[in-house]
Amino acid sequence: MQGHTKKQIAFRLNGEDIEVAFAPHKTLLEVLREDLNLTGTKHGCELGECGTCAVLVDGRSILSCLMLGLDAEGREVKTIEGMANGAELHPLQQTFADLGAAQCGYCSPGFLLVAEELLKKSPDPSRAEIQEALSGNLCRCTGYIKIYEAVELAAARMRGEEMELPKESVYGLD
Repeated sequence: MQGHTKKQIAFRLNGEDIEVAFAPHKTLLEVLREDLNLTGTKHGCELGECGTCAVLVDGRSILSCLMLGLDAEGREVKTIEGMANGAELHPLQQTFADLGAAQCGYCSPGFLLVAEELLKKSPDPSRAEIQEALSGNLCRCTGYIKIYEAVELAAARMRGEEMELPKESVYGLD
């Protein structure tokens, strides 16, 4: 049988140098989930339309369903598993939890990583900048407002400012 030759590549994944062998036709999404057992990156549309599979490659958000795994050779890849610092959540993860920005949570890994890229580039983004940055990520559960608020609150906390949590809550958790 032809075509079953695996290719081996090396890259940096969540701060660690790794090597992995896989079928050369696999996308980065498939390599992460199937070969590296990192299932935090979610499998959505496979068409690059939903943002669910977003990861950071060399600090920029990419859709892992559209990138061949082979193209990760020598690159820096960050998945949701690499976002927290040990047991300490990233400020974005904490504000998503604080504000109920995640409902079913399926889309959250993609939103979180894209938002992380935004806050690295723009530590004090406007609501319009947040909406634009996250426009490639779809969510079927929330109305997006809690997501935008969570990004704003995380940005404020990362700048060393303390913002009040929004007073109204659709969950009645006030």
